[in-house]
Amino acid sequence: MPEDELASATARGRRRAPVEDRRTRELRILYAVSEALNSAADVRLALERTLALVTDLLGLPTGWVWLLDPESGQFYNAAAHNLPPYLQEPVRMTGKSCWCIGDFRDGTLAPRNISLIECSRLQPAVEAGAIEATGGLRYHASIPLYFRDKPLGIMNIAAPSWRELSRSELRLLSTIANQIGIAIERARLAEESARLARAEERARIAREIHDTLVQGLTAIGLHIESALNHLESEPERARERIERALAMTRESLEEARRSVTNLRTGLPSGKPLAEALGMLARAFTAETGVRIALQVSGGRSLPLRVENELYRIAQEALANVRRHAEASEVRIALRVGTGQQVVLSVHDNGRGFDPAAIPVGCHGLLGMRERARLLGGRLHVASRPSRGTTLTAIVPLLAEGEP
Repeated sequence: MPEDELASATARGRRRAPVEDRRTRELRILYAVSEALNSAADVRLALERTLALVTDLLGLPTGWVWLLDPESGQFYNAAAHNLPPYLQEPVRMTGKSCWCIGDFRDGTLAPRNISLIECSRLQPAVEAGAIEATGGLRYHASIPLYFRDKPLGIMNIAAPSWRELSRSELRLLSTIANQIGIAIERARLAEESARLARAEERARIAREIHDTLVQGLTAIGLHIESALNHLESEPERARERIERALAMTRESLEEARRSVTNLRTGLPSGKPLAEALGMLARAFTAETGVRIALQVSGGRSLPLRVENELYRIAQEALANVRRHAEASEVRIALRVGTGQQVVLSVHDNGRGFDPAAIPVGCHGLLGMRERARLLGGRLHVASRPSRGTTLTAIVPLLAEGEP
């Protein structure tokens, strides 16, 4: 090859090398995001890993994700990465409307127009010159999250100053947003499938219980028929049969009412306990800004009465966190094994208190203890000033096959 052609080919190769390097890096990042979204145990952890990757990609320090709760229509802070002190205050991260949420709701924030905007939540601290509180951040890129045409939420990546995103960055962010949308929708479809299966099972059991009434009615009919046959010849025997039929009628009616009521009623939207706790956590985060990590282990189904009482205990525990704890994080753990008990714990990192100095009229703790005792269990309270509080409800369960 002549020297001039060789030089020209070398120059073309040099021009292509950065493009190839960039594409290789983009593919590597997309693969890492896909791994994070598919391998994490829950959506929150998957989003946190993804935020770490995306902030590293753009060379920016901070990110957070708003998700739209399909049940309530509220936004809640589902995940965050390296928030500055100002945004670590839960009151700053409630689901109330802000500029990016407002744009998302009215449809002006769309995948085609990702750009940096000033953060309205940081604005008061920025205007006050509180650089230590904001970490020097002022703007964020807002990436809308959709599954097809279904709005899911927003991923925000924060920056200290405004800069225009490159075409390759926009393309990559749009692809990542699509991956996140698919992962979120897949998780929600799995929850919905489990809920529908549970509802169908309840309906099936309700039908079976209804059918069993036939046996009771048959027995009642036989007693009444026998009473009629002996009404004139043996009135005492007839009376005895009628009394048996009446007692059986009352017993069958009470059993039917109790069984059908237990099956037809339950937790919000007929959800099992784990899903109902997730719904409760999202609503709490949307209203308070306090993020909740929910961990569920074990797949054993629970009696509806146990689910109802444990849900009310968790609900009251979060109400206490809201009223008294001044916490920034809460962890809820539900452990349902194959053993003899189920354990529900609610831990906050708030100001804590002295359990020995609980006022006599503290009805919240009293109510939670009563609910645990109704199930044959107990409620344990562990707390120290400035060290947070942990409430643990331990409820016994019958082993498989026991009546």
